[in-house]
Amino acid sequence: MRLIATDLDGTLLRPDLSVSARTRAALDTARSAGIHIVPVTARQPRGLRLIAEAAGFTEYALCGNGAYGIHLGTGELLFESHVSVAAQRALAEALAVRVPGVLFVSVREGGEVFVAQEGYAAITHFQDHKREPEGLGLHTLDDVLAAPSLKFIVRHATLTPRELLAELRALNLGGFAVTHSGAPFLEVLAEGVSKAWGLALLCERLGMRREEVLAFGDAPNDAEMLAWAGRGVAMGNAEPEAMEAADEVTLTNDEDGVAHVIERLMAQTSPR
Repeated sequence: MRLIATDLDGTLLRPDLSVSARTRAALDTARSAGIHIVPVTARQPRGLRLIAEAAGFTEYALCGNGAYGIHLGTGELLFESHVSVAAQRALAEALAVRVPGVLFVSVREGGEVFVAQEGYAAITHFQDHKREPEGLGLHTLDDVLAAPSLKFIVRHATLTPRELLAELRALNLGGFAVTHSGAPFLEVLAEGVSKAWGLALLCERLGMRREEVLAFGDAPNDAEMLAWAGRGVAMGNAEPEAMEAADEVTLTNDEDGVAHVIERLMAQTSPR
C-alpha cells in the first residue's frame, strides 16, 4: 500500500469528533514508512482544518465528497468540479413542487461561500456545516441557484435523507450525482463526481494504481471509494451501502478501527 484514503466523521474520528492517541500514532507510523495519508471527506476545507492538526494532515486532501482536491501545506488547488446552474435549477424547481418545504444551499468558492435559502438557519446546527446558523443570512432561492456549486445541499425539516433521496430519484432527472454522508441532508455533486472520482484523479497525479490504495469509510458517500480502492475497509458502525462495497469490516470508530487495520498492515510490512 502506498496511499491510505480515509473518511473522517464516523470513520477516523471518534463519536466526539476527536482523533485518539492510538489513531494518531498509527497514522504517523504509516507516514514514516512513506505512505501518503489522505483525508477524503464530505467536509469543505474549513471543516477539515478543525481536525487537521490533531490528525497530522499537511499534504493532499479531498473535500466536498471528492469534488475539491487541494494540498493543505501549499494551498495548491489540484482540481474542482461544480454542479451546473441548469442542473441545480431543474432539481430545485421540480423537487419543490413534489416536496413542499424543501430547502437548498449552494456551497461555492472552495467551500468558503455558503448561500443558504431563507428558513434553512432554523433547521441547522453548527456541526452540520461547521458554521453558526445565525451567520447564514437570508437568501432567496434565486440567490441560491445563481451560480454553480461545489456541493448543492438539499434538506427538509421532517424527511430523512433516505426519504428525501427516494423523492428526488422519482423525478428521474440527470446532470448531477447525489449522495448522503450521515448528515441530515442530501449532497448533490457534479455528474460523475464521487469520492472514488476524486481519489482516482489524485492517484493518477501521484502515479499510483488503485491496487496500491487502502480506503476506510462508513457512509453511503464512501461506497464508491471502498469499491474502487485495492482494499476497501468498512467500519464496524458502517451503513449497509459501505458494508456491501467493502472488502472487509474493521472495528467501530469508537474502537479505533482505522488504527487497528493500519497497525496490522505495518506489522506485516516491517522488516524482521
